[in-house]
Amino acid sequence: MSADSLDAMPEPTAFADVEDVSRQLAEVDYLASRQIATTVLLAERLGRPILVEGPAGVGKTALAKAMAAATDRELIRLQCYEGVDEARALYEWNHAKQLLRITAERDGGWDEVRSDVFTEEFLLPRPLLRAVRSERPVVLLVDELDKADEELEGLLLELLSDFQVTIPELGTVAAQSRPLVVVTSNATRELGEALRRRCLFLHVDYPDAELEQRIVHLHAPDLQQELATSIVRVVRSLRDGSLRKPPSVSETVDWARTLLTLGATELDEQVVGSTLGVLLKHQDDIESARAAMKLDA
Repeated sequence: MSADSLDAMPEPTAFADVEDVSRQLAEVDYLASRQIATTVLLAERLGRPILVEGPAGVGKTALAKAMAAATDRELIRLQCYEGVDEARALYEWNHAKQLLRITAERDGGWDEVRSDVFTEEFLLPRPLLRAVRSERPVVLLVDELDKADEELEGLLLELLSDFQVTIPELGTVAAQSRPLVVVTSNATRELGEALRRRCLFLHVDYPDAELEQRIVHLHAPDLQQELATSIVRVVRSLRDGSLRKPPSVSETVDWARTLLTLGATELDEQVVGSTLGVLLKHQDDIESARAAMKLDA
């Protein structure tokens, strides 16, 4: 199937409008700002990948998971790291199985065996190829691309442009249905312009106080309103400080659940001092927070 035929295929529409995006994502426990909901709608309608940048822990990965759940698509995830290569991202050949076949056919000629061992039977598809070959619609998450080497970006360009990949031994494989693609980055290195041109760009930052309180209530519904307000106020003040790792939204939720578990009704000095390790993950950050809040060691 060519990219042109894919363009001609009518794609199912999961969302009626921006408000419907927000509603459906909320149903799977993801509270989206209007900017996020608009970008998701455009990605589906235009068939464009989303490049999501922002600090760690603001819900970039969670957005892809929520999109998959809301649209009833399979989530296929490529977790990036330094050194991830084509064999881990796209495909590789099952060399052990090939060797067994070659050994078993030692009496035949190489030309005959070669045509046999480079077939589907010996192919090991990795996340990118699985997303293209999937018979059902998928959400492809390329997570933390900035941690991978630049060569992986080049590998992604054909996929993000035409939703197809080329396997020299087998030819070009085109997607049967257009994947929804989410590429995330913590901006630890600058991604290339060629990749950016192929994507809709979305910057996700820490939510405002009102949205973060709604997120807290969604995940800790039994928490008192006054305590939720205090939690968000303290977390936001910590983020404004000079910390090695500011608390993420998920850590705000963890802290809320922690206080709920402990039966806390207010943020007194004792409960804050004993639970800072839920919010902060470095000792020097904890010491800085204790000093700023004038807590006893």
